[in-house]
Amino acid sequence: MTKAMESGADAVILDLEDSVPLADKAAARSLVANTIDQAAGRPGGPAIWVRVNAAATAFLDDDLQAVVRPGLDAIMLPKAETVEEVQRTAAAIERHETAHKMKPGSVAIVPMIESALGVRNCFDLIKASPRVAATCFGSARDGDLQTDLGCAWSIEGTELLYARSKVLLDTRAAGSQLIPLDGVFSDLNDEAGLIADSKLSARLGYIGRTIIHPKQIAPVRRAYAGAR
Repeated sequence: MTKAMESGADAVILDLEDSVPLADKAAARSLVANTIDQAAGRPGGPAIWVRVNAAATAFLDDDLQAVVRPGLDAIMLPKAETVEEVQRTAAAIERHETAHKMKPGSVAIVPMIESALGVRNCFDLIKASPRVAATCFGSARDGDLQTDLGCAWSIEGTELLYARSKVLLDTRAAGSQLIPLDGVFSDLNDEAGLIADSKLSARLGYIGRTIIHPKQIAPVRRAYAGAR
C-alpha cells in the first residue's frame, strides 16, 4: 500500500475484496484504515478509494464501519446489481460520516459493473444515490462479467463490446459530471495489448481505467490522451 501511494497514480484503490483471504478480512480492514489515517495527514497525494466486499456478502457492513473515515474519497462497490444495494451502502456511509464528523457527501460510490444483471441495471444503479460519482466496467479477461456472460475474450473487444458500450452510454446519460472508467487489463507482460485495449476504450468514450501495477500507469495515460 505504501508503494501504491507513491506510484504517481491519480487514485489508489485499497482492496478488501478478492485479494484478501476470508481469514484475513479483519486484519486487512485495520491495515487499510491505518493507511487512510496516514494519508489524511499528508494532503496532496492520490485520491484514496477502497474496494469493499460485495453487498451480497456478510462483510460489507464491517468494511464500511472500518474505512469510512476522514481521508477516504470513494467506495468501490463490486458486483453491484440492484438499486437497494447502492442505497443501503449510501445510508451506511452517511451514518459513518456523521459519526466521524465528516462533511456530508464527502465519500463517493463507484459501482463496479461485473455481471449481466449489473449491465442490465446500470442506469438505475447510477441514479440510486447522488453519491454515485463514477462507474467501473468489469472488462478483465477471465473476470466476473466474462464468466457470467459465458462469452470469449479477445483483444479486438468484440465479445464485450455491447456491455462495454451500454455501461458507457448509461453513465453519460445519467449525468455529464459522472466518470466512466474501464476495468483492469490483467496481463502485465502484454504492454502492446494494454495500449490497444486502452485506445479502444478511449474511442468508446471512457476517460481512464483501473490498473494493477505501477508500470501500467504511463502507457495507459498515453493511450487515453492520444486516442481522442
